[in-house]
Amino acid sequence: MNNLWASFLVVAIGSGCARAEEPTAAPATKIVALGDLHGDFTNALAVLELAGIVDEKGHWNATNTTLVQTGDTTDRGPQSKEVMDLIRRLQKEAAKAGGRVVPLLGNHEMMNLHGDWRYVSPEDVEGFGGTEERKRAFSQEGEYGQWLFSLDIAAKVEDSVFVHGGIHPDFAKGGVEELNKHFHGVHTAKDDPIFGSQGPLWYRGYAQEPEESACPRLTMALEDLGVKRMVVGHTTQRTGKIEVRCQGRLHMIDVGIAKHYGSNLAAWEWVDGDARALYQSGAIDLEDPS
Repeated sequence: MNNLWASFLVVAIGSGCARAEEPTAAPATKIVALGDLHGDFTNALAVLELAGIVDEKGHWNATNTTLVQTGDTTDRGPQSKEVMDLIRRLQKEAAKAGGRVVPLLGNHEMMNLHGDWRYVSPEDVEGFGGTEERKRAFSQEGEYGQWLFSLDIAAKVEDSVFVHGGIHPDFAKGGVEELNKHFHGVHTAKDDPIFGSQGPLWYRGYAQEPEESACPRLTMALEDLGVKRMVVGHTTQRTGKIEVRCQGRLHMIDVGIAKHYGSNLAAWEWVDGDARALYQSGAIDLEDPS
């Protein structure tokens, strides 16, 4: 891992896909973040409505709000296409209403883009019209491949950084913009360290290692990134609740929204520096970093 940052100094120019968004979002009165959705369209809509993002018909209904989805819209469930279509539609609706949707890539989107279908359900394949049609859809020239390859792997919004797995200090040294720039230069290179177990899409160290070792490492990364907290998905919280580690510096929002993981509906919300968890039973304040 010590040599990983050196590879960031050589970034391929041009990825063949236009960037959808800059990595730093414009100021927002409110931020809402959702974890892994895993091909469950019904629960995706339900949690968006719970968070006040959409109305009962599934259309954008928020004011001065940035919605961040931390990846893993695909696999496990049968409706990856419908979930991605929902996010894409909300991107357009939010922009017209003065809001913003920031979809990020997770490891499961990258697996599909790299041809790894081990977690794809037969129903999901049928939803695209068959195997060959799905392959074309996820290719660099395909409708969904083009969109996914245009997305970033991390976003800095206000005082937080959002990412699917976690940003190890070796990937944090150049900040969010350099991290995304590197990704877009090598996104088809399966053997690049950014796609390894310590890369931002797969890293679980902050969520699983003892806090004695994880928290100092997290603090180093946050200092390099210039933020107070990191908000991550990827590691499913078996409690079905949003969990916090490292004195509020790590918020883990993969609660298992999809039916495959128990249909645990929860959204992360930030207003004026204060974060809270939104559940069907009500809102609960989350520990914020001092």
